[in-house]
Amino acid sequence: MRLNEITFTDATPIDGYGPGFFRIGGQVFHGAVLTGPGGTGSWSGLQDTAPLLDLAAQIDVLFIGTGAELSQIPPELRAALEEAGIGVEIMNSPAACRTYNVLLSEGRRIALALLPV
Repeated sequence: MRLNEITFTDATPIDGYGPGFFRIGGQVFHGAVLTGPGGTGSWSGLQDTAPLLDLAAQIDVLFIGTGAELSQIPPELRAALEEAGIGVEIMNSPAACRTYNVLLSEGRRIALALLPV
């Protein structure tokens, strides 16, 4: 078996998560969080569209983790993101974390918006 070291670009992988928190790059964030090429920070949730739309020039796909269970995002949010040229993938937060880490390791232009589990 051949093992390759993974080198992440300017984005940071998800280290872990639990009830109400995410550990990203060794730092713990409580509540909703947004991470991608520009760094990681708190996010106010699905109604906070400005930071998501600001990512349009930096990413191709935004993963949105909707908490412990899969749920839909507001249609207006999906339309605004797609109009800005951002592909949107909706999944529960654990699946979004795993998918984000895999695609990040491949050097993809992605970001992740997470609601807590």
